[in-house]
Amino acid sequence: MSEKIVLPSTLSKKNNISHDSILLLYKDMLLGRSFEDMCAQMYYRGKMFGFVHLYNGQEAVSSGIIKLLNQQDYVCSTYRDHVHALSKGVPSKLVMAELFGKETGCSRGRGGSMHIFSAKHNFLGGFAFIGEGIPVAIGSAFQSIYRKQVLFDQNKLSVTVCFFGDGTTNNGQFFECLNMAVLWKLPVIFVVENNQWAIGMAHHRSTSYPEIHQKAKAFGLPGIEVDGMDVFSVREVAKQAIERARSGEGPTLIEALTYRFRGHSLADPDELRSYKEKEAWLARDPIKRLKHYILDNSIADKDTIDKIHLNIKREIDDSIDFALSSPEPRIKDLKRYLFVED
Repeated sequence: MSEKIVLPSTLSKKNNISHDSILLLYKDMLLGRSFEDMCAQMYYRGKMFGFVHLYNGQEAVSSGIIKLLNQQDYVCSTYRDHVHALSKGVPSKLVMAELFGKETGCSRGRGGSMHIFSAKHNFLGGFAFIGEGIPVAIGSAFQSIYRKQVLFDQNKLSVTVCFFGDGTTNNGQFFECLNMAVLWKLPVIFVVENNQWAIGMAHHRSTSYPEIHQKAKAFGLPGIEVDGMDVFSVREVAKQAIERARSGEGPTLIEALTYRFRGHSLADPDELRSYKEKEAWLARDPIKRLKHYILDNSIADKDTIDKIHLNIKREIDDSIDFALSSPEPRIKDLKRYLFVED
């Protein structure tokens, strides 16, 4: 089945996005896709172990939101965390080394795929269990308010963005944290990456009220649904939510309708989703849509696009070389990093 791709029309002019910003979004999305494709290759070659969950198809959500954040802002992720980390600025070679379990990884090889972490980049980690990151995001947002109201910090509020999937939104932590965020007017943005499937359970079969963004009404915060395959639409919604949070007006719930192009993890044969469904979503590939938009609107020519692809390929190749050549953690350091060191 093929579906005609509906391209964004006048979004760049309407939303005043500069050409440089559009190309930055394209580079970031392409980096995420290329990184994940290489992860699949390395996993099947036996270079990575454990569970590896790839982000293919959802890049517009990560890039559209995270690339609007400041350096002092925070991000909490899920077990599908590689691309969120890349968008937040964690170097690809450090993420790749972590996936290889090497000492040079961003979590010193102790975390692996599901526990990417970087204090330097305010990336608060991937989490193996669904919903784990939401209370952490609440704590992150609370300290921003505390610094401002109690310690009289003169800087602008830091914003925390918390990503999670549709399968998380029937869990108690989700509802408890929405309540606390509104009660304390915390600068946090809840982003539901609704990729339609919670492992092998279709979203519409697992919840009594499939429109997740509508659940925000019960707690008194804005709930917004957005096309998660359109990076411009995501960016516009995120911009408003970030401004609201930073100005002290409180949280926002964003439901981004998206789709993962691979199985739940690389161990998943992906036999439960229909071919027709997958083809319909593949036709709306957010990276292809943006590439067409860039070329059709003369934002860049084909040579420029080709150079971007070449540079991304070199970066990915360098990250593989770095990971392969990096040392394994030493046995005597097995218990290191359990506690804060001087």
